[in-house]
Amino acid sequence: KKSVFFFYNPGLLELSLGKFRNVLLNQTNPVEAVIRNIASNVTVIIFQVHAQQSDVVISFDKNPSVNSSGTGVDKGLVSILQPQQSVCTWYLRSLDASQVLSTAISIPYMEKDPIPGGCNLEFDLEVDPNIYLDYTLVDIRIKFAPANLGYTRGANPPSCDSGTGQNSRWRLRYDVYQYFLPENDLSEMVLMNHIRKMSEVQSIKANGIKMLTLTTDDKTNVYFSSLPGQGVIYNVIVWDPLWNTSAAYIPVHTYACSFADLVDNCSSLSKLSTKVFFTALAILGLFTCFFGHRFWKTDLFFMGFIFAGFFFFVFITRITGLGYDVRLILTAVAGIIGGLFLVASWWRFGSVLLCMFIIGLVLGFLFSSAVFFTPLGDYRVFRDDVVFWVTFSSVALMIPVLFFGCPRILNILASGIVGSYAVILAIACYVYTSLAYITLDLLRRVLNDYFSRAYTNVPFQTNDFIILSVWTMLALSGVTVQLRRERSEVPFPPHPYLTWKRERERRSTNVLDPSHHIPPLRERIHNKLLHIKEFFQKEQPAGERTPLLL
Repeated sequence: KKSVFFFYNPGLLELSLGKFRNVLLNQTNPVEAVIRNIASNVTVIIFQVHAQQSDVVISFDKNPSVNSSGTGVDKGLVSILQPQQSVCTWYLRSLDASQVLSTAISIPYMEKDPIPGGCNLEFDLEVDPNIYLDYTLVDIRIKFAPANLGYTRGANPPSCDSGTGQNSRWRLRYDVYQYFLPENDLSEMVLMNHIRKMSEVQSIKANGIKMLTLTTDDKTNVYFSSLPGQGVIYNVIVWDPLWNTSAAYIPVHTYACSFADLVDNCSSLSKLSTKVFFTALAILGLFTCFFGHRFWKTDLFFMGFIFAGFFFFVFITRITGLGYDVRLILTAVAGIIGGLFLVASWWRFGSVLLCMFIIGLVLGFLFSSAVFFTPLGDYRVFRDDVVFWVTFSSVALMIPVLFFGCPRILNILASGIVGSYAVILAIACYVYTSLAYITLDLLRRVLNDYFSRAYTNVPFQTNDFIILSVWTMLALSGVTVQLRRERSEVPFPPHPYLTWKRERERRSTNVLDPSHHIPPLRERIHNKLLHIKEFFQKEQPAGERTPLLL
């Protein structure tokens, strides 16, 4: 691990180009950051400061104004150098009364390097290299100002609207990068160490994940799926294909949650109702994973619960404004009704094909969700909802169709895979894992009309590999145990209603059958109650016990 040294001076912070410095900021004493002896071939310096959760103010002057300062957790300024200029100065302070840990760096660029935010027409700064980030529980949006071409010291900047040819800013390209912080780690020092990897062009290319490339014709805003509790850093590299030069914007980070909230903050995201719901589902799923085919009615209840609960939750969320806890309780009730209905349907009609179609759909939906959980899901063609849902449904329906001729195998596979995944969803309520987003991203797309525009890339780190191994082990063990135990048994139990009906007819016609003489149920219950009543009665005095004389 690298050693980290803190530097704090109430008045002055000496910086070197391209070198990070950690600094403690407060509200009352602004820190003056200075760079000296700037080389003459440097035309632009981008100065930036980062904090984890507390806003900092960065400005050109001691008294900040709207057009000369920026406020936020990830902010930067562009200094356009004048001829003979060799010193640059900025001022830093926090908005919190307490001290705030931050890290600062200044990055130099030459005359042929593009200038991030050089054609800003939307934000307050004249040249704005910042990336603006907004998040909800569903998605994250980043937005930035277009760049301009580089130019020499003292020259006028190229016009932003003089034309669209190869000699204008329209030739520039924008590469958007994503970087995931270590899972389950919300510490400040981890952020400070990792944000350095996303600040300069070469380190961004070496460590970040390139998500897409924008041209000047595209809108400079991009959407990503939200990952509450997981730290993510975004940055943009603007590239000039004519000179083959690049420059980086100011990296921006988010955890898609609040550190300040007392309830549902970054440290405790899952609600109690969610934990109870999925823990109960995991217990039933674990039983189904190993004993689903043997206990056929329990298996039917589990699959019916999932099928009915999913569609009811979607329905009630789309048409009502009920709170999350209420919707979850109603979903549990609907799932129970759906599970009992599937069991009752089997008992009355005994249709294996109908039951197996529902079970195959549940497995098919999970399989199709896993397919789109891969990088395949971020292909541009699937931004179209029609293309996505037709493809998704086709993949989901493929499972029951392929296993049409072997329903027992389908049921054992479904109970093993779906049952074990229920355990993974319960684990996700207590420990972050990206595997939960296999189904969560599908739910988001169903519930939100604009989620199709979001890139759904997620981290896959040590935690995820361990939990994936647990899922694989559970699924393989459950399927193997059931296949070995059921290989000599009948594929499915006989139709329960017909069996009961035949048994009743047999008892009513065969007088030699002892069961024919069994009293009716009402009489048996009455006799049992009398027996219990006699057990609690006190014994009466017997009187004289002398035998009678004949």
